Amino acid sequence: MSADLPRTLAVAAVLAASGCRSTGTTPPSSPSPSQDQAPPVLVGPLERATVERDVPGWISDAEIDREAAAKLASVPPGAEVTVILGTWCGDSRREVPRLWRALDAAGAALPFTVKYVGVDRQKTAPELDKAALDLRYVPTVIVVRDGREVGRIVESAPDGIERELLALLDGSKTGLVTGRTDLGPSP
Repeated sequence: MSADLPRTLAVAAVLAASGCRSTGTTPPSSPSPSQDQAPPVLVGPLERATVERDVPGWISDAEIDREAAAKLASVPPGAEVTVILGTWCGDSRREVPRLWRALDAAGAALPFTVKYVGVDRQKTAPELDKAALDLRYVPTVIVVRDGREVGRIVESAPDGIERELLALLDGSKTGLVTGRTDLGPSP
């Protein structure tokens, strides 16, 4: 038995207990030497640059649908997108860097705002009302238009985060988008 197996099993147990489901997929980037250590848990409002600086491996080379990503620049203006993520979570590590690639491909002048909030393993952060948001899994991407939630992507985006976000922003889809089978209807 490998000496790393007990540590690997312990990490898998923590992720499973935390509600950040391990999918068995390969992380979006090459392993780095620092991945032997647990990533820092960044909590509260975040900037992309902070995450990329403080959490090695969050820079992705994942393939995206460039056509869908480019269309993000032409959705109706005024939406607010909130991305709630866990820097400790493999699902966040897979989906959020892919989202960043899509936003980069869309260009600098997006017609919607995007903010990021980091949560701890209990999915809490200062000034974040976990119960009101019905936050159970990360990442959770919430799209709000005219002060009302129109939809959210929870943990995974079955058709790719750039396509699912585009559908929520252009109004062709509403409600809950997820690969999970244990969640009820959208809040």
